[in-house]
Amino acid sequence: MICITSEPIDFCKILVDIMDKSSGSTILFVGTVRDHNDSKAVFELHYETYKEMAEKNLAEIENEAKMKWNINNFVAIHRTGNLKVGEVSVAVAASAEHRNQAFEACRYGIDQIKTKVPIWKKEVYKNGAHWVNGISLEKSDHYDRKHV
Repeated sequence: MICITSEPIDFCKILVDIMDKSSGSTILFVGTVRDHNDSKAVFELHYETYKEMAEKNLAEIENEAKMKWNINNFVAIHRTGNLKVGEVSVAVAASAEHRNQAFEACRYGIDQIKTKVPIWKKEVYKNGAHWVNGISLEKSDHYDRKHV
């Protein structure tokens, strides 16, 4: 399952939904809004996206993860709108027969979201705001090699 949402992300529900009897491992990554960046106090984040393209890219990431690793289930959800410190902004989960496949697929998912999905982040401070520079869209060679 993949989606872009303005609603809070229920990571407990994700865990329940992704677990199954054939998976011996379930991995969940949860990204939250932290209270600082580059020694500045952050009060909230604002996320914007091109939803249709973002969901298309999330689906491609899901398909890639399923092709590269023997995983049973994959979830990637990203929030949009204004998020307060401590709120969940992104969740990626993978379940597989063995832990290595689930760990690798989950890490791949969040890393690919950061580089392939059109999501823009603005940090809001006490005295202003700043759009954060993203990660280069150039393909990372970390995942170019074949994974088993």
